[in-house]
Amino acid sequence: MTRQILNLLQDGLSRDLLAFLPELILCGTIVLLLLLRLFSRFDRRHLGWVALVLTFYALLVAFNQWINDRHYDPRHQFGVPYRPLELFGGLLVYDNFTVFLKLFLFGFTTLVILLNLLTGIPDREDSADFFCLLLGATLGMSIMASSNHLLMIFLGIEMASVPSYALAGFLKGRRQSSEASLKYVVYGGGAAGVMLYGMSLLAGQFGTGYLPDLLRFISQSPLDPMILLGILFVLIGIGFKLAAVPFHFWCPDVFEGAAAEVAGFLSVASKGAALALLARITMGLGGLAGGTQDIAAWQNVAPYLVPTVAFFAALTTTFGNLAAYAQTNLKRLLAYSTIAHAGFMMMGLATLTREGAGAVLFYLIVYLFMNLGAFAVVAYMRNLTGSEELSSFRGFVTRSPLLVITLGIFLLSLLGMPPLGGFAAKFQIFAELYNGAQQYAVLGQTGLSATLYALLVIGGLNTVLSLFYYVKVLKVMALERSLEEVESRPVQRVPVPGIPGGFLLFLAGAVVALGIFWDALSTASYEEGGVHNFQPTPTRAQVLAKGASR
Repeated sequence: MTRQILNLLQDGLSRDLLAFLPELILCGTIVLLLLLRLFSRFDRRHLGWVALVLTFYALLVAFNQWINDRHYDPRHQFGVPYRPLELFGGLLVYDNFTVFLKLFLFGFTTLVILLNLLTGIPDREDSADFFCLLLGATLGMSIMASSNHLLMIFLGIEMASVPSYALAGFLKGRRQSSEASLKYVVYGGGAAGVMLYGMSLLAGQFGTGYLPDLLRFISQSPLDPMILLGILFVLIGIGFKLAAVPFHFWCPDVFEGAAAEVAGFLSVASKGAALALLARITMGLGGLAGGTQDIAAWQNVAPYLVPTVAFFAALTTTFGNLAAYAQTNLKRLLAYSTIAHAGFMMMGLATLTREGAGAVLFYLIVYLFMNLGAFAVVAYMRNLTGSEELSSFRGFVTRSPLLVITLGIFLLSLLGMPPLGGFAAKFQIFAELYNGAQQYAVLGQTGLSATLYALLVIGGLNTVLSLFYYVKVLKVMALERSLEEVESRPVQRVPVPGIPGGFLLFLAGAVVALGIFWDALSTASYEEGGVHNFQPTPTRAQVLAKGASR
């Protein structure tokens, strides 16, 4: 048995490495950045451009996998591996969902690196260390999105979390930055310990850590306190990365203390990876992980899973919006906004349908541009004024109209104002809640139908509630008088340089375009980005799932 397992792993190694090529490029980039620091010629140079070029190359490789790997052609034996398949003995899964998330993560990381180069954080001495941490966190998030085993879930979350702790405290000499990093470490360490204990309970109960088998066993087993406790502890670890209530306490303090560029990275990338992992677990528990739905698993799990996810989605969205209204620091306000949007995306998963998961993927793409744009404006304003407090930006539209106008586009999109991308994203989430409620009503599940209808109403009310704090920011910047105007002094205008201004206009243009021409991306999210885990052939399942992966 052992020799057979080793032979199978060896035969598929080249194929697995080819499917894992974008992540290998990130690993090589990290090693290269560290090695370049050993040479005096590069020790004082800014190495962000090296990280930018190679991360963009990883994005191109992932895009090539996306467009050229939909159907297997046996004549192309040395081409990109066809999907879906399992990698490295079933530890990782390579499917449409994985490749979609790779494009999302690598594309977003490329934009974040470019933003850091434009804002000047980090400086040239610390550039290699900073971008090694940034790429290391991205690598961990990519592994989270493709995890197919409890071991890889834990490793992926820790690989994403540990560099994030250092990134949060990277502004040396700032007390708030150090405090943010310490709080992040404490919360993260506690969540990791709880999650690991939950994994040990599940693996000990069922004798496997192989995710498809584990989720199938759970969905077919009677409710048991030990199983419920294990699931709860694992979800606590995911909820920590997602900043879902009540595991959100770290988020506002960390975002306020960290640089705006780091806060923007954490607000989007960690949400995407955590939602991908949560989608795999919820869809698997609901019998939706394979090519066909497991009706028995769905009937056993849906009456409990749908209300649970719906409750935490509603709680997260409502708390985030209520807490954001009282904030006076822009980064802290956007932190609570991030919590609220995590709740909106969880609403899509509460439907327990592939269409709901597709709506979440579309939401993530739109969220990438509008949230990164908002944090980019905050970073530029910080460089211009040295402050991130809302009171420092009274009448700022007279000083820098471009920054205020683009910030208005991003905030109104986060609100869900048509015809911006945020409206299209929220509309699809709400549409899937309505469709899911109707489907459950037809199936006779009136309780689940009522739950989704109630969640739809809560989502609509929260959209209205978020109007107040988003518009408050624009009111202060556009309608209130600046200190110079109050004192009858000439207003000092602050023009935005060409490249930073072009970067903001690109993000704002993407937000507008996604609100008008969103059909193509929506189709890709629903048809190609759905959660379709690979179901191995019986022979491979018998050898690998019962041998190497257990």
